[in-house]
Amino acid sequence: MTTEALIIGLAFTVVLIILSRALAKTKKQALVMKIQSAEISKHMLELERQNKELEKLNQEKEQIISLVSHDLKGPFNRIFALIQLMNMGQENLTDEQKEYLGKIHQITADGLGMLRNLLDSRRLELRGVELHEVSLDLSVLVASLVKNYRTIAEKKNIEILLEADESIIIQGDRLYLSRILENLLSNAVKFSPEGKKVFVKLKKKAKAIELSVKDEGPGISKEDQLKLYQRFHRLSARPTGGESSNGLGLFIIKTILDKLSAEIFCESELLQGTSFTVRLPQANLEG
Repeated sequence: MTTEALIIGLAFTVVLIILSRALAKTKKQALVMKIQSAEISKHMLELERQNKELEKLNQEKEQIISLVSHDLKGPFNRIFALIQLMNMGQENLTDEQKEYLGKIHQITADGLGMLRNLLDSRRLELRGVELHEVSLDLSVLVASLVKNYRTIAEKKNIEILLEADESIIIQGDRLYLSRILENLLSNAVKFSPEGKKVFVKLKKKAKAIELSVKDEGPGISKEDQLKLYQRFHRLSARPTGGESSNGLGLFIIKTILDKLSAEIFCESELLQGTSFTVRLPQANLEG
């Protein structure tokens, strides 16, 4: 065998060895990939199963929230109506009975507020804000709601003072505008100590309508102000009369106002009270 033939034979052998190793490596990689693919498929099936379980749990949660909220709202409304009737005949009650009646009134109003916020939050999540605008006198609407909340505020010896321009006729959604003011008033009364005042102002400005609610409560920290309108965010300050708070009121207000192309501003210092101002655009005004 010549030297040239020997070199060619050795080269061919080296090539065969390299190809054999490459083939073995390829087979090993293919096996690893097959195992990994099987693991991925297994994990995908598990994730799919978990997603189906989560979807089922979420549907059950929504059904429970809907059932509980609607089923409780009826009894609460009936209790609230009975309390209002009893309040009309307080001259026949003792001081102790009046005190107990006042506490029941406050607890019932608190419960109704929580239920309304739960229902509003669910409705906004499912359908968003559906506006049904009509012509209404915002001054009359605000005065009516303030009158209703004065009864609740009196239980904590809190005075609600109203300063409003007369006859502000607008195109707006009565339900949503009511929910905005109700939540602002509820928070102001809820976080105010006994014997304080709540100031409500309704003013027609040059380019907007401004509605403000100011309390003499503990104020809101700078940290809380950064998260004010997040769903279920509860403030560091606690309600002063043992009322409940589910952290939905301001979230609902902000969601509605965004749909109305309106704004809300908060001014607050610790121990100096809190003021919320809602600014509705001039476009809402009639005429």
